[in-house]
Amino acid sequence: MESQVENAIEIAANPTSSQELRGQAIEYLNQLRAEGSAWQAALALFTRDPRATDFVRHTSLDLVNNAIQEHRLDEQSLGYIRDTLMSHIRQSYMPGSGAADTSHIQNKLMQTVTYIFVALYPSSWQSFFDDFRALAGDQATIGSVNTATTFLYLRMLGQVHDEIADQLVARPEDEKKRNTELKDLIRQRDAQKISLSWQEILAKWRETDLGLVEMCLRTIGRWVSWTDINLIVNQAMITTFLEMAGQQGIGDPESAAGKVRDAAIDTFSEIVGKKMSPADKIELITFLNLSEVVGQLITSPALAEFHSPNYDNDLAETVAKLVNNIVFDIVKILENESVEEHIRQRADDLIRIFTPYLLRFFADQYDEVCSTVIPSLTDLLTFLRKLQKKSGSIPPQYAAVLPPVLDAIIAKMKYDETATWGEEGDQTDEAEFLDLRRRLHVLQQTVTAIDEPYYIETLSRVVNGTFGRFAQGDQTLNWRDLELALYEMFLFGELAIRNQGLYAKREPSSAAAQQLVAMMNSMIDSGLANNPHPAIQLQYMEICVRYYQFFEQNPNLIPKVLENFVNLTHSNHIKVRSRSWYLFQRLVKHLRAQLGNVSYDIIQADEMSSDEEDQSADALFNSQLFLFEAVGCIASSSTVSIENKKLYAQTIMSPLFTDMEQTLPQARNGDERAILQIHHIIMALGTLARGYSDWVPSNNNSAVPHSEVADEFVKASEAILVAVDSLNSSGSIRHAARFAFSRMIAVLGSRLLQQLPSWIEGLLSLSSSMDEISTFLKVLGQVIFTFKSEIAGILDTVMSPVLQRIFTALAVIPSGTDDEIQLAELRREYLNFIVVVLNHGLGSVLVSNANQSSFEPVIASIETFARDTHDYPTARLAIFVLIRMVSVWGGPDKVGPGANNAPTSNDTTQAPLPGFENYVVERFSPLAWSIPASAGFNSKDAQAKQVLYEAANLQHEIIKKVGESYVERLKTDLGGMGVGGDGVEQYLRTLAGSFEGTKKEKEWRNFYTQFVDRMLASRA
Repeated sequence: MESQVENAIEIAANPTSSQELRGQAIEYLNQLRAEGSAWQAALALFTRDPRATDFVRHTSLDLVNNAIQEHRLDEQSLGYIRDTLMSHIRQSYMPGSGAADTSHIQNKLMQTVTYIFVALYPSSWQSFFDDFRALAGDQATIGSVNTATTFLYLRMLGQVHDEIADQLVARPEDEKKRNTELKDLIRQRDAQKISLSWQEILAKWRETDLGLVEMCLRTIGRWVSWTDINLIVNQAMITTFLEMAGQQGIGDPESAAGKVRDAAIDTFSEIVGKKMSPADKIELITFLNLSEVVGQLITSPALAEFHSPNYDNDLAETVAKLVNNIVFDIVKILENESVEEHIRQRADDLIRIFTPYLLRFFADQYDEVCSTVIPSLTDLLTFLRKLQKKSGSIPPQYAAVLPPVLDAIIAKMKYDETATWGEEGDQTDEAEFLDLRRRLHVLQQTVTAIDEPYYIETLSRVVNGTFGRFAQGDQTLNWRDLELALYEMFLFGELAIRNQGLYAKREPSSAAAQQLVAMMNSMIDSGLANNPHPAIQLQYMEICVRYYQFFEQNPNLIPKVLENFVNLTHSNHIKVRSRSWYLFQRLVKHLRAQLGNVSYDIIQADEMSSDEEDQSADALFNSQLFLFEAVGCIASSSTVSIENKKLYAQTIMSPLFTDMEQTLPQARNGDERAILQIHHIIMALGTLARGYSDWVPSNNNSAVPHSEVADEFVKASEAILVAVDSLNSSGSIRHAARFAFSRMIAVLGSRLLQQLPSWIEGLLSLSSSMDEISTFLKVLGQVIFTFKSEIAGILDTVMSPVLQRIFTALAVIPSGTDDEIQLAELRREYLNFIVVVLNHGLGSVLVSNANQSSFEPVIASIETFARDTHDYPTARLAIFVLIRMVSVWGGPDKVGPGANNAPTSNDTTQAPLPGFENYVVERFSPLAWSIPASAGFNSKDAQAKQVLYEAANLQHEIIKKVGESYVERLKTDLGGMGVGGDGVEQYLRTLAGSFEGTKKEKEWRNFYTQFVDRMLASRA
């Protein structure tokens, strides 16, 4: 069988084997794993001499492991595997044999041995650790005579830890219990002997293989979390650790000596991280003399020589981890209110000692090192914040901590001296730095919460000082200094404007706001906007927009700032130019009322029609649209006369009209570049319209557009319609036109209605996709809402064409998932459109002479959607539409609180539809039974239940409007379904009770759904 197993493994591993043969081999091996019967052959294959290939041996051990773990071998079989493997180890690892396995085979072998250990250590293999220790050698020879067996011994210890003590591995409860028992047994039987073996290996570390020393240290670091600390923390061991950690003159951190040094420091970190009582933890930190250890390491050449090739950032990160763990534990002790006072005092002393070390690594030139200590610095500041909240201030012994912490945070927020800005190759570094900044910002916010006045004072000094130096022409300043000041100023706003804005009654709203106003004056006066660096230009604009309220109170500064913005919109730097268009739009929108006489100068400076070369090929066009909106805001400012508003509109749009007229013939001939140009012009016109008018029908504060200005945009609308008519087959043109149409509403007002049929003809063409129609229906709903009192006549004219386009699109059979999603969306938008028409008193349009032929298809489509079991949300919406129809066209209430009373809603004041009562009973009432009877309807589904609730609401509405004739219809329907007299009576009584309040209405819905459940169950 051995040869079969070996052959199968080799075939499975051989990429040149045929696919069929490899499949058979893999299937055979999987069968062996499932049966668990091949472990003896696999064991023999692993130990065979001459040896098989490493892949065969590795897979063989995997089969043995599978048998041990999955098939629960008996103790005799496990003993046989143990004896066989130990015999192999003794033969292969003896001094001079030269037959030791490769590292990855050793790891697999120790994994197998560990599985046997888990099964046999409690009972029949109590000598497990002694057996491996004996292989490694006695006190005199361990680690020196036979390093191979010592390596194996340490691998075994590491594997045992991973199997029973690794906290990162999620385990079932029975396995946790087993592991706890095993760890207890190890502590009782072998922990002391294992600790002695570590001491023996490390005692002569200078003469030992340093790779072995490093492995020993890493093993101690793993075991220390669950073994007796006293077995490790003794004078001999600590002295050895200190010797290793304090090695000087290591040129290469990746050398064996460098790795030993780092491993020793990591071991200190693991020892410090061990859970213990506050008193014991303080004793441990003191006994280890860690303040001196860290101090010596910091002053060593490897960490003292900043910005030199000798600086060892790996060592810095390792020591930073140690400091982070120490400070974390000290802060935890300080936070513990039950700690005795003398312990707290010692913790106070330690935190004052270690805080400078913490800040040293926090301020390290390498961000990886800084990030290592951020967790403990966060804990320290959080602790101080709690003290401040508790007593209103922090104790004097801690107050001295804040200044260096805040200084370090601010300094670390500055771009590194080697950093560049905005270059393609540095995007990863830039992203990492910005992430670090976000973390630093959180720390800075905590400092602010602890001592707000000090934060305000410090930031004011840093920002104003930098601006002052710039104004004086200080040549030592670079872009990084300026960017830091601007960045901190941007963040400062979170404090300065967090509640009531920058000003209250024309005065700064707080002390922070007062300082921010001073910063703004300092920034403007310094002429910082003229700095050529793009990072400075961008931050300058961001700040002006963020603190626009400053300019509202200082309108004399607006012309200069706007001039700066206009200059930056023509920047040669692509990132500055594209972002400036958006920020310019934001600023002028905020300052619209204060622009005054500068409007014409700005519009002339922007040269909208000609400044951007080759708009059709401009990839930044979407950003440039913000510029059109900004110019619209400026041109329509309340301080601009009507005549000038009209003039500005002509000035901006005339070149666009000319451009469109010249480009249209090429576009008609299919020139893609010309089509894109037309698309851009239409988008620009729509965006300009949005800037020109902020009128919103529901907003009483917004101004209705002036007719003179609207006349100019009527021309724009006509130009767009010409383009759409000529290029109707182009999806991008229809998209741009839809965009412009929705934005023309505000500036054209009711003039838009005269052109509505043409817009519908252009935007609901045969080329329009379902998605386009859905989007346009939303816009059309907006138009109906806006002009509900004026639109009835136009809507009556366009309703049938609109419905025909919708029905044509709904009839398309979807060819894929995307089509199905779009079709479902179109159904919902169609139904919502009907609801909008009904809700705004325009229901008569649906049944007018012009649209009577479309009424029956509308009802039929709604009924179809109501019975659709593949789309319950749409079914529910369809039933709701029917409810609205009953409410609008059903006339006065005949049942319920509103019966025989004066109309109580707009619905009841609308003229009832003659004969609609009978129509409702004949067409709508059967849906209460046909919906749940539809194929595939699942009344247990949560969404289906919502459909049934809506069907119950439909019956409630019908009986309210129809009255007795519907009661008779229900009696007939229920009787026809086999419901007895008592059942019919209960049904009608519950329905009638639904008019007695919300609770009873809910009872009716629940009753109806339960009735449907019983009805469906009886038919199953």
